[in-house]
Amino acid sequence: RFALCIGINNYPGTDMDLQGCVNDAADWAAEFNARGFSSVRTLLNEQATKAAMLQAMREVIASGASGDLVAITFSGHGTYVFDTDDNEEPDGFDEALCPHDVQATGDPLTDDEIHALFAARPPGVRLLLLADSCHSGTVSRAAVAGNVGDVRKRFLPPGNWMKPAQLARSPLAEPGRGFARAGASALGGTAGADAPALAAGAAAATAEPLDDVLLSGCDEGKTSFSYDAVIADRANGAFTFYALKALRELPDGATYDQWHAAICEHLPTTRFPQAPKLVAIAPARTRRVLD
Repeated sequence: RFALCIGINNYPGTDMDLQGCVNDAADWAAEFNARGFSSVRTLLNEQATKAAMLQAMREVIASGASGDLVAITFSGHGTYVFDTDDNEEPDGFDEALCPHDVQATGDPLTDDEIHALFAARPPGVRLLLLADSCHSGTVSRAAVAGNVGDVRKRFLPPGNWMKPAQLARSPLAEPGRGFARAGASALGGTAGADAPALAAGAAAATAEPLDDVLLSGCDEGKTSFSYDAVIADRANGAFTFYALKALRELPDGATYDQWHAAICEHLPTTRFPQAPKLVAIAPARTRRVLD
């Protein structure tokens, strides 16, 4: 079993930093190490450039052989880009993860790129993606300071990372689409909330033909959010915190269906109104967790 844990709090130039993502990655890494994974690697903040994320994903996936498990966790911003390649997206958008250098390069990691990485696995390798971030709609991550709702969304509007010329060329760069830049003063507002609902990302697309498992922090849709939180005086993603809590309480031999159900005993709540999502075909849903 092999794992790669990515956590990005700092997004230079975007005015939309986060707070719990590095802790998320460290917590997943500690759990995988405690469970005897053969190799556990982390990429944190400035380490997690797009080039580094691609390379690390390729390496961890290639390290597996038939029957092995590769687990990848991502905690950070998500965004979307206009689908200009093959028009396979019903809504016209590709979902994307935001590397640390997304504003400098104007180049997020799209679901098409993740799909290609997953499809290139050695035969028989199983993939688990744990996404405390955007994988559908305008799914966001909000930062809650202490017990109050200092909300900071984990959706990064394209206007906050796209180069001006790139943004101007977009066919949908118009008011109400979520492309406008959201500054620090708008972190508690609704930047991006009018963007169209997006289909599930690459992991969801590959789950059916390739028997993968995607566990994400919230359902799809433009009113769905994942939250940063301060729980017991420590910053974490609410999904990560409760996913790990549920994992540690599972009986021996528990399945992914049971893990998802156990997480959903904790979420949504009034404070964290998010509904975690499991995407997998039946044989994968009933497979033993982390096996």
